[in-house]
Amino acid sequence: MASLSPARLNELRLHANDVRQGIIRSLVAAGSGHSGGSLDMADVFTAFYFEVLRHDPHNPDWPERDRLLLSCGHIAPVRYSAMAYAGYFPVEELLTLRHFGTRLQGHPERISLPGLETTSGPLGEGLAQGTGMALAAKMDRADWRVYVVTSDGEHECGLHWEAMMTAAKFKLDNLTCVVDRNFIQIDGSTEDVMPLEPLADKYRAFNWEVLECDGNDIGAFIDAVERAKQVKGKPQVIIAHTVMGKGVSYMEGDYLWHGKPPKPDEAEKALRELESARELIGANRG
Repeated sequence: MASLSPARLNELRLHANDVRQGIIRSLVAAGSGHSGGSLDMADVFTAFYFEVLRHDPHNPDWPERDRLLLSCGHIAPVRYSAMAYAGYFPVEELLTLRHFGTRLQGHPERISLPGLETTSGPLGEGLAQGTGMALAAKMDRADWRVYVVTSDGEHECGLHWEAMMTAAKFKLDNLTCVVDRNFIQIDGSTEDVMPLEPLADKYRAFNWEVLECDGNDIGAFIDAVERAKQVKGKPQVIIAHTVMGKGVSYMEGDYLWHGKPPKPDEAEKALRELESARELIGANRG
């Protein structure tokens, strides 16, 4: 597998910085929403929309597109921001997040915004939906792939494990699950609330191919996706280790930022940090 050039990686890092700034601006405009998980998945969603997915922002319903599902719908701001910067809708529309009548609902709503595959809200449903899509693709002999982004906390939901069994039964090698492994949910550490470890071994026991990577390293994540695509005869999971609130110093690793937006002064501080980070990225052009 060919690796990305330093210049391309730098370009993707700049996109990820844009996505993070879009998240902050949309959350402060909304006055509500989830900051931590949205920020920590900015690198993953940048990788998807700017490198991994087969998609067309100008033809969102293209039949041959890859399907990307967001099971943990509360981190919708990261998906919206990535979609906006990828060209699905104007970046300015991010400032309508959670407003009355907006297309950018607090959780993604399929019929509101072209480019969304499912309506998500209740946790634990995404992998079941993705399993059904992947099975349909197999039945139709289609070559598009299905990617499902999940939180680690939603692994406490039984439906997710039923979907894991089903995907393995039907050998859905066109299905990749991505786990945002930040070890944090709304009440604290996942390992205090309901321990998940050994998570990788549990997936292996369900006959999944397991890959792990630094989810805040765009190159490492893309490499994991490319390795997943080579697997035959079984679904794959990428356990992406991330830092809650990545990119904003006062949010990083703090579970209290799971479900709240920054106040205006906090947003200004976050944007200053991100702009400084952008200048450093721009100075390192590989």
